[in-house]
Amino acid sequence: MDNVLIVVEDLDAVIAFFVELGLKLEGRSPIEGRWAERVIGLDGVRQEVAMLRVPGGDGGIELTKFHTPKAVRAVPEDAPVNTLGIRRVMFAVDDIDDVVVRLRRHGAELVGTLERYEDSYLLCYVRGPEGIIVGLAQQLG
Repeated sequence: MDNVLIVVEDLDAVIAFFVELGLKLEGRSPIEGRWAERVIGLDGVRQEVAMLRVPGGDGGIELTKFHTPKAVRAVPEDAPVNTLGIRRVMFAVDDIDDVVVRLRRHGAELVGTLERYEDSYLLCYVRGPEGIIVGLAQQLG
């Protein structure tokens, strides 16, 4: 897998959230033109794209802010975890408590509670800017 796309309104806030999580900003640029319109199936596309990568890994998060056509908001805005579609991306972390504290500085909130799964993991879901949910997993032992 190369990346997962997340469409956002406040590109700077979401970039800061994922950088705080440990991803590295690989680049940011405007995208427009007929080729882009043909790829995504929308006319008049003008967008700004930021690519963030997992350090030492192959995967990444692509963030896109559409200038035209305007992005369409899903309802409800902060959809619950059981809503159909992609609900979260899970990240392995070394210190889950520290990551939660740092993400809270960016407005993030726990979706539920931090829980222990057997003797294997500490797990939680965090809702960040624009309702984006990320899972955090700290392996134990």
